[in-house]
Amino acid sequence: MFADLAGLPEPLDALGHRLQARVQKWTGIPVSVGIAGTKTLAKLANAAAKRWPERTGGVLDLRDPAVHDWVLRHSPIEDVWGVGRRLAARLRGEGVSTAWELAGQDAWSLRQRYSVVLEKTARELRGLACLSLEELEAPRQTICSSRMFGRRQYQFGALAEAVASYTARAAEKLRAQGSLCRTLRVSIQTGMHGADEGRYANAALLNLPVPSDDTRVLNDQAQAGLREIFRDGFGYAKAEVLLLDLCGRSEVAADLFAAAPDPAAARLMATLDAINGRFGRETLRPARIPRDPAWQMRRDLLSPRYTTRLDELWTLG
Repeated sequence: MFADLAGLPEPLDALGHRLQARVQKWTGIPVSVGIAGTKTLAKLANAAAKRWPERTGGVLDLRDPAVHDWVLRHSPIEDVWGVGRRLAARLRGEGVSTAWELAGQDAWSLRQRYSVVLEKTARELRGLACLSLEELEAPRQTICSSRMFGRRQYQFGALAEAVASYTARAAEKLRAQGSLCRTLRVSIQTGMHGADEGRYANAALLNLPVPSDDTRVLNDQAQAGLREIFRDGFGYAKAEVLLLDLCGRSEVAADLFAAAPDPAAARLMATLDAINGRFGRETLRPARIPRDPAWQMRRDLLSPRYTTRLDELWTLG
């Protein structure tokens, strides 16, 4: 999470320690705070505060040039925001193994050899702000929802419940970015092991008559696809729902032969999202989705979700 601290009284590291203490007190969750002049440096400061808690106390201000240089020299390239494993391996192959070495690269050369994104990252490491605080990620072109089942599933009904759940989650993400879906893909597969049961995998691709973000419409399509590809006699280990060919509402051309969008449906979906956002995911859900499904992934070691689930809040006696 980013916050604009411009105009707040110094020292800002004292504010960081107060924020850290308050979050710890209210939620029991230890957090680190990074302060800097750019988003990339703030993320690196946060990572450094976690890496060296004895030196920083969990709060680090990178606006001091000496601190900035020391942290960049001692931070591995993997700690830089936006540098994943593959990119880090490629950079290390070219002799760039620290944030300091990335910041020292020629910006135009980085744009030519890698991307404009890495060029901006290098500039931000030098203290030149290239990303606004409000900058949003571009809408995703596909949305996927899938899980491995807790145990093999042999009945169509169990797979139908799982597909309904995954479709509802994907539709929620779709609405959150303000997109509509034109094409849906549903797939199922058996496990890779246990060849004595036989192996089977298949998928169905379905085109929607009218682009939609309505959970009910998308689930009707997903269930039709599941009926098409399901085969008896197999122990299924995974199902997946993939939303494809996404578009914005303004990109949808009017169709004289299609039914007009139902304003009540849009209000219903908005209400559904608002209630689930306030009281927890699947507080309201399609009737096909049970509260404790037998196919659900095992979560014996799941960490408590104090900040997102009301039923998991700590209680003090």
